[in-house]
Amino acid sequence: MTSDFADALASGRPLVLDGGLSNQLESAGHDLSDGLWSARLLAEAPGAIAEAHLAYFEAGADVAITSSYQATFEGFARRGIGRERAAELLALSVELARDAARRAGAARPLWVAASAGPYGAMLADGSEYRGRYGLGAGELERFHRPRLEVLAAARPDVLALETVPDTDEAAALLRAVRGLGVPAWLSYTVAGDRTRAGQPLEDALALVAEAEEVIAVGVNCCAPEDVAGAVETAARVTGKPVVVYPNSGEAWDAQARAWRGSSSFAPERVRDWRAAGARLVGGCCRVGPDTITSIASALSSP
Repeated sequence: MTSDFADALASGRPLVLDGGLSNQLESAGHDLSDGLWSARLLAEAPGAIAEAHLAYFEAGADVAITSSYQATFEGFARRGIGRERAAELLALSVELARDAARRAGAARPLWVAASAGPYGAMLADGSEYRGRYGLGAGELERFHRPRLEVLAAARPDVLALETVPDTDEAAALLRAVRGLGVPAWLSYTVAGDRTRAGQPLEDALALVAEAEEVIAVGVNCCAPEDVAGAVETAARVTGKPVVVYPNSGEAWDAQARAWRGSSSFAPERVRDWRAAGARLVGGCCRVGPDTITSIASALSSP
């Protein structure tokens, strides 16, 4: 599958992803504690989402990941939002990122990645970090496909199939993304050299190697210390460009609903990730614009 975004990846110049969208929204004073997370603001404060995207573009990001990670027909339905309005909000997530790109007025190309989080993100109970939901691949495909169709119709540059906890969901996503006409990246969430469900990462990555629709593969929402090995494995197993965007290194305390510890994300590490095959590099939870600026600077240096 070819696209302008795929061509940009093939050029060899690393592209800088944004950081944690929720991080920037919370810094601006928005409460994201409910089950829809940042997706709630699509209905209630869309301008805030556009401002958050703009902050990351201005910090040096080349790619904005949309606010649709936790936006699903099922999740919206629990809030009394019907399918037609839910589809409008999913499409809006892409439009807001496009608007921020226009407003950034950058001389470099800016791109939009439409986020599709895992089934567990819809449950909002932390199960995206465990996987193995007790659903078959067919059920997971039926969950993902309608949302992906709506996001693809909004014409993002790429679909971000992200924070995937296990090979069952990866297989479902690979089927769900077929024929949509928009390329995708797929990134697992991992602990060490295994998926969050405990499968060897090498096996999980091999599942993606032959998928034509997937133009980059890697990891996100993991500890920075897990990235170097994942980049090497992803490049070796798949031969595809590698995408990586770890968390800050702090740990989430689910009971206290708070982050603990200190950041271990050292932006200078990204040069090693680039050398090992990373072509899309950014940050996930607790990574803000200042760190994205440091990543952009590190990737632009020899």
